[in-house]
This record gives sequence, structure tokens and C-alpha cells, in this order.
Amino acid sequence: MNNPSLATVAQLGEFDEIIDVRSPAEYAEDHVPGAVSAPVLDDAERAQIGTLHKQASAFEARRAGAALVAINIARHLQERFHDRPKTWRPLIYCWRGGQRSGSMAEIFGRIGWQTAQLAGGYKAYRRHVIDQLAEVPPKLNLRIVCGTTGSGKSRLLVALHAAGAQVLDLEQLARHRGSVLGHLPGEPQPAQKMFESLLMQALAGFDAARPVFVEAESKKVGSLHVPDALMAHMRTSPCLRVDLDTPLRVALLKEDYAHFLADPAPLNQQLDILVDLHGRARVAEWKALSNAGAWDQLVERLLTEHYDPAYQRGMARNFVQYEAAAPLRLAGIDAQALAAAAGTLAGSP
Repeated sequence: MNNPSLATVAQLGEFDEIIDVRSPAEYAEDHVPGAVSAPVLDDAERAQIGTLHKQASAFEARRAGAALVAINIARHLQERFHDRPKTWRPLIYCWRGGQRSGSMAEIFGRIGWQTAQLAGGYKAYRRHVIDQLAEVPPKLNLRIVCGTTGSGKSRLLVALHAAGAQVLDLEQLARHRGSVLGHLPGEPQPAQKMFESLLMQALAGFDAARPVFVEAESKKVGSLHVPDALMAHMRTSPCLRVDLDTPLRVALLKEDYAHFLADPAPLNQQLDILVDLHGRARVAEWKALSNAGAWDQLVERLLTEHYDPAYQRGMARNFVQYEAAAPLRLAGIDAQALAAAAGTLAGSP
């Protein structure tokens, strides 16, 4: 038998597998990146035990909960962990590092696995995330990738990553393209806490001595908030400006938003959000172009009448080094042109 030990958040990377035994709803809201979900109480069972605790007694709740926990741990052993070798080293956590994780850790230790329990549980991990998101961003050597809508910024970040540069892709982490039309069909955004966990994981992997390329964003990416310390550092960091000819911008946006071309109804609904800014008459003109399938004309009008003026105002107001941004003109939106631009940037200090 191996007695379970306690591990700290700093030791998360030392284990073969991290197991989150909280309920599925708790796991969905946020969890340690890479952790597997093996709840010892599901959502309904957790609510049931909580009600019993309030209406009966703590003893009755513990007795009923223990039976459910035992059944669920047995099922996980039979279905999920039955093939783990003797040398397997799991780390288990729950909300506070108490009874739920302790129950599984005790059984796993008795089996003979080198089992650890996360001291303080998820709450300790969450405090670590908050602390890191405040402390790490100001230490990074950020390079802010600017450019009007459709100029190829996101594609350039992908090419930069492929070229070996350090890239922080906030839109990829947030599952959103950042604009009023930026929702990705069929891909819900993560919860705010999960976004922050993924962001902390990305920040932890950067070398502070090397540049980190990140696209200029507003405080919100879709429904998610960029942490204050990161946003503040982004707004004072050096900028580079990506330029792309308008016909190529139109072509790029038609590729990225092909779901609207296939079904313009969701696009028209989103355009209604802009009525207060542009008036019903102009939005009606845009919708008419959408319904007629006049995509090149619609995209160019949206760029010149809405996106470009708004972008320029926002950048001049919020990014103090934007006016001094070094220009980078993309020769095209094909892989070769993007790779050439990325190679140039990746080799710059």
C-alpha cells in the first residue's frame, strides 16, 4: 500500500495523469488543462447530498454520499483506470482537496499506485491562476500585431507559430474571431475561468527573453474578458501593422466567413446590432446585398463604412505605440506569402 501524499500546484507537471473528481458541471466551468474528468458524484448526486445535508444532518449526508462515492470510484476503476500499470502516478483533486479527492486517493493508494492529492484542491489552483495572470504578462516582450479587419493577422500568427516564433493567439483560446460577426458556428466559447486557465498555461510556456507575438484585441473577445494585466501591457507594447490590399482582404473574409455565404440569415441578424451606430437605412442596404449574394460589394462596404473607421479610432485611442507601428505588407494570403512574412518577423529581435 502507498499512502497518498500532498502535492502543490507547482508540481502539476510531475504526474502521469491529473484527475478531477468534481462534478461534470464544475469540470465544464474550469479545470486544470489536461485533467480528465472522473466525478465521484455527478451533478444530480451532488445536489442530492447537499439537500440531505440541509434537510437531515451532516451524518446522513456523509453516509449516503459515501455509498455513491464508492459506487462511482468502483466504476471508474473498472471502466477508465483498469489498465494503468503499477508505476502509474496520478494526482487527484476536488474543490478544496478534501473528502471527494481524499476518498479516491485513499483507494488508489491501497491498490499500490503512487497517488497524490492536490493540497487545497481546485481553489488553490484557481488562486494560482489569478496570481499568474497578474504577475506574468508585464514580464513578457510583447509584439502587438495590428491591422484592419481582414488584413491576415490571424493567419500570420499561425505562420509565425509554424516558423518557431512565440505566439499568443487569444482568439484561438477564446474560440471567437473578436468582432461582432466573430462567433464560430458550432463552437461555443469556454467559460471565463476556463479561458483564463488556458491563457495561464500559454503564458507559462513563453521565454521572457524572446518576443511574443499577439494580435491587438479589445478588452473582450466575444463574451470573454482579457485579464487586466495582460491588456494593460499589450496597450503599451511595440506594434507592427499588417497591410493587405482591399481585394485580398475581401477574398480572405469570404473564406473565413463562408458560413454566412451559405446562409445569410444569421448574418442579417448580427447586422441588426449595428443599427444604433449606422441607422436602419444603411443596415437595410447591407442586408439587401447579403440577400442578393453580392458578397464582394457587401464585404467592401462593411470594411469601409464600419470596420476600418472603428478600428482606426480604437487603435489610436488604446494602443500608445500604434502610430509608430512598423509596416508589414503581405504579398498575398497564400501559404507561401504568409510563410515569407513570418520568416522575416521570426528572425527579428
